[in-house]
Amino acid sequence: MAHANSARYFGGIRMKITVINATEKRGVTYRLKEMFLAEFKNKANITEYYLPKDCPNFCVGCTNCILKGEKACKDAEYIERIDRSLLEADLIVMTSPAYVFHATGAIKNLLDHFAYRWLPHRPAPEMFGKRAVIITQCLGAGAKSAAKDIKHSLSWWGISKIGIFTGALMGNIIWDKLSQKKQTELTKKIEKLSREFSRIDYTKPAHTNLITKLKFSFCRKMQKSLHKADPEYLDGKYWAEQGWLDKKRPY
Repeated sequence: MAHANSARYFGGIRMKITVINATEKRGVTYRLKEMFLAEFKNKANITEYYLPKDCPNFCVGCTNCILKGEKACKDAEYIERIDRSLLEADLIVMTSPAYVFHATGAIKNLLDHFAYRWLPHRPAPEMFGKRAVIITQCLGAGAKSAAKDIKHSLSWWGISKIGIFTGALMGNIIWDKLSQKKQTELTKKIEKLSREFSRIDYTKPAHTNLITKLKFSFCRKMQKSLHKADPEYLDGKYWAEQGWLDKKRPY
C-alpha cells in the first residue's frame, strides 16, 4: 500500500479515495492518474494499492470465497484489506494501461478474487451508492476494451456511476516523447473528468440506474429460490440477512 494523504473536510465530510494501480510502473497511466487526483490532494484521504505487489497471488478458481466465505480464500490477507478500503471509499479509482487490447493480468487477477462480490453472490450494499473512475491508455487502439474489462466488474458489484478516461498516445509510450499537442489533449481531457468528479456532493449516494436494478431483481429471484431449497446456502442466507429477499433494497 503506497500512501494516505492528509485530508480536509470536503462537502461536509472527510472524503476517502481508494486507488487501484494495475501496474507498479510509473509511466503514462500513472501520470494521468496523478493529474486526476490533483483536484483531490488537499480534500481527501487517498489510499493507493499497486499490483501485483498488493495482490501477488493468482486466483486459482477454488470457489472457496463463494461456497465457504471470503475468509476461506487462500489470499484473504490481501483481499480483506483491499475490500475494506473499497467499502470505506467515497470514490474508487482504477487505472490500467492496455495490454494487448485488455487490462493488465494483475488487475484481472484482483477482480477474479472479488467474484464473491458480484450481484449473483454477495454484493456489498455500500457499493450501490458509490462512484468510480477508470483511467486507461494505449499507444493506439485498446484503451476502450481495457476500460470495459474493469467496468464489467464494477457494474456487477452494483456501482452505477462510473467515469471513464481513455487515451490514445499515437506516437510514443513515454510521456516526454509525446508531442506537445498530444500532451495538451490528454491533460485537458483528464482534468475535465477530475473537475466533474471533484464537484460531486459525496454526502449523497450515487443514483442506481435501471440496468443495475434489473440485474438485482433477477438475482433476487434466483437467491429466493436457492434459499428456499437450502436455507444454509451461503449466498441465499446472506441475501436473507440483508433483508433483500423481502422488501429491503440496497439502493
